[in-house]
Amino acid sequence: KPRGRPVRLPERQRLPRTLSLEQVAVVVDCQQRLRDRFLFALLASTGMRVGQALGLRHEDIVSWERRIEIVPREGSNGRARSKGGARGSVPVPGELVRLWSDYMHEEYGALESDFVFVNLWKGEIGRPLSYSSVNELVRRTRELVGFHFTVHQLRHTFATLAYRDGVALEVIGAVLTHSSPSSTLIYTHLTAEDLRRVLADRGVLDRVADLLI
Repeated sequence: KPRGRPVRLPERQRLPRTLSLEQVAVVVDCQQRLRDRFLFALLASTGMRVGQALGLRHEDIVSWERRIEIVPREGSNGRARSKGGARGSVPVPGELVRLWSDYMHEEYGALESDFVFVNLWKGEIGRPLSYSSVNELVRRTRELVGFHFTVHQLRHTFATLAYRDGVALEVIGAVLTHSSPSSTLIYTHLTAEDLRRVLADRGVLDRVADLLI
């Protein structure tokens, strides 16, 4: 009989890859409907979780201040909850607000529903959009754009690009509604060149190089 207790080796967590800005643009631009275009643009420009997006109510979009409130709500449906009870106020660009306005006027119309993202063309009209509907939308979009992606990759892409542009981790974490900086760091996919640029900008590499002269 084998002696000792079985030991489980630690597994390295594989994080989603990020997309390029060009790929994000292709995903957004290929959408034929304003609702779908607004959904992908929202996820890409805010790093919002898809569950947070699907749980948005009309009152959460403060258009005149160009911000969206993420509000944790209890309910029987997972789409109505924000992960971990996260709450935040997310700034959005004016272009996204205009896209939302077009969606409201041209496709949503006089439909009576509290939710921003709803069924408009099939299923029970006015019912909140489901995860399965988003998955089907992603599948169709993959066929159009010719490359694989997930909606969660848009969140990782937002965080990585923001960090590369010099945005502080605590600011990115606030936008992503993270409770700790360590959670935010996981979302920044930094390459050796990213690290080299930061170290060079701070003079760290030069200090070490001076010791070798």
